[in-house]
Amino acid sequence: MLDGRFRATVDKGVEPIGEGIKKTGLTADHFTILGLVLSVASCVAIGTGHLRLGLLLVVLTGLCDTFDGAVAKASGTSSIRGAFFDSVADRVSDSLLFFGVAWYFTVTEPGPLALLPMAVLASSSVISYQRAKAESLGLAAKGGIMERAERIILLSLGLLFEALLVPVLVIMLALTMFTAAQRFVKVWRAAGQDRPVAARASRRNPRRRTRASRPTVAERRENWRRRNDRRR
Repeated sequence: MLDGRFRATVDKGVEPIGEGIKKTGLTADHFTILGLVLSVASCVAIGTGHLRLGLLLVVLTGLCDTFDGAVAKASGTSSIRGAFFDSVADRVSDSLLFFGVAWYFTVTEPGPLALLPMAVLASSSVISYQRAKAESLGLAAKGGIMERAERIILLSLGLLFEALLVPVLVIMLALTMFTAAQRFVKVWRAAGQDRPVAARASRRNPRRRTRASRPTVAERRENWRRRNDRRR
């Protein structure tokens, strides 16, 4: 939700920062790697009960995640490989973050409570997979009430106020599952609309089958945008 509404504004705001960082010789990959290191540190900090320190490290990780795209655009190094690296790094960072919370619960709240952050992580993985699979099929699966930015913001609130950590995770789990359902319905409907047209075209004329398999103008634009946009 926030990604769709404020992404362009954030990208525009960090453009001057990206230009400045480019002059230092640092690359987008440097920031991606630094973000991974900070994610490991935040996992350890949260797991050992230093929630405020973990929050600070989460914020720094988010800044690295923002600046890597800005540097890539400023230096003209946006690439499919970079986008892949950044996307995988995001998934690893999310896993480390929620693993840290589960670790914290196993120490402070013995019992099944440690399964709660793992359930949130599993649900968020479904959301990420839905988008990746839909885009590989030429469909769009963006959007939803609980995307990555919303999850990080809510979890940061729980880290800031320890008493809210469990309620925040419960709300996050419910909204993440709802978002997964939203995306499933969106892709299901889009796939149902596109498939009969392609099937009819292929039955009428065998030559149209090859033409139908070619990417549409919208798909070509989306592919070009992804190649030139390093972020997920």
